[in-house]
Amino acid sequence: MDRLTNTVRPYAWGSTTAIPELLGTEPTGEPQAEMWMGAHPGAPSRTDRGAGPVSLADVIAADPEGELGPDAVRAFGPRLPFLLKLLAAGSPLSLQVHPDLTQAQEGYADEEKRGVPADAPHRNYKDANHKPELICALTPFEGLCGFRHPAEAATLLEGLGVSALKPYADILRAAPEDAALREVLTAVLGADRDETAETVEQAATAARRLAGEGGPHADAYAAYAAIAHHYPGDPGVLAAMLLNHVRLQPGEALFLGAGIPHAYLGGLGVELMANSDNVLRCGLTPKHVDVPELLRVVRFEPRDAGVLRPEEATASGEEVYETPIDEFRLSRFVLAPGGPIRTLGDRTPQILLCTAGAVAVHVVGAGAGGGSVSRTDAGSRTDGGSLTDAGSRTDVGSRTDLTLAPGESVFVPAGERVELAGEGTIFRATVAL
Repeated sequence: MDRLTNTVRPYAWGSTTAIPELLGTEPTGEPQAEMWMGAHPGAPSRTDRGAGPVSLADVIAADPEGELGPDAVRAFGPRLPFLLKLLAAGSPLSLQVHPDLTQAQEGYADEEKRGVPADAPHRNYKDANHKPELICALTPFEGLCGFRHPAEAATLLEGLGVSALKPYADILRAAPEDAALREVLTAVLGADRDETAETVEQAATAARRLAGEGGPHADAYAAYAAIAHHYPGDPGVLAAMLLNHVRLQPGEALFLGAGIPHAYLGGLGVELMANSDNVLRCGLTPKHVDVPELLRVVRFEPRDAGVLRPEEATASGEEVYETPIDEFRLSRFVLAPGGPIRTLGDRTPQILLCTAGAVAVHVVGAGAGGGSVSRTDAGSRTDGGSLTDAGSRTDVGSRTDLTLAPGESVFVPAGERVELAGEGTIFRATVAL
């Protein structure tokens, strides 16, 4: 297995403290939004097998079947199909949706054919893959997820007492649900920007007042007022009012499938997604908003937010967050002192992330993936050792025994079976084969 060195992305919406607190490091004063773990070309993790630091993407490219296993390569090609992140939102992210696989392939091919530069600010599709994702809260976490039922959205808008919002509320009450949501979102994003800014300010003022008065929608009004504070005059504030407001407690999660509008508002979480960077924005951003393409991708389906809680899948103690996606599978192990050793299978590639305590990881054998020979040749430990005889943070990355502190992670290639022991929490990212 390989200890990973990971990149922290300094996006403007990131918290300045949440990731440093987890890692036990001093804040820099700058936002630290996401820590990426995986082989995405934008910021691949690095490891050291004895010859100096190397990108995990290059390690996998040199021996896809040895690192990923033949089953994963057959299913997803010669690349790690998922990306694991720590996400720390200090302010709201953009309101966004992700395409399904067919839409991504068609959109990417079209932009390539038209010669749209890969770094062009108006480019929609960075790659030809879909980007379903799962966010699991490590702290209280706040977000928006999926369309409210139109009648409920109409009640919220009417409660603000802003005359310019009445036509939207009337549409939401009169039309079929999918048509109503489409018509209102189209109207909001297509309206005159100056007129919309005035409406947003009036709505935000009313939302702040109603949040202070309490009532069944006080939390939602408070969230919309906070969004308007960060994005004054942005039409996305009105679009956000069409969406479910949700608060997650630690351990709870949200799954965001293709076409589901969403935004993260605040908190620290573990995020797992297909290995893609395709985002279509609806608002709450200075970046490009392609309204026609957005409307082609959005699924105008009212739904509940769909909070997920982990289910214990087997006697191994693994708690799984079930999703309908093959490219990734997220689970966790909560280890108690003196508890049983937990053994993880070796059929698929894995990234293990510690989020609490101190967890010892021990390689106990190799299977069909066959990668362990190359790791031994590259300088990994071969003396066996014990679960408590673990490497420090400065050890060579590829070892048979390591202890992980909060925020530390390892890549376990297919063919290596590992055991977990200690006291703490480990999140396991792998593929669903």
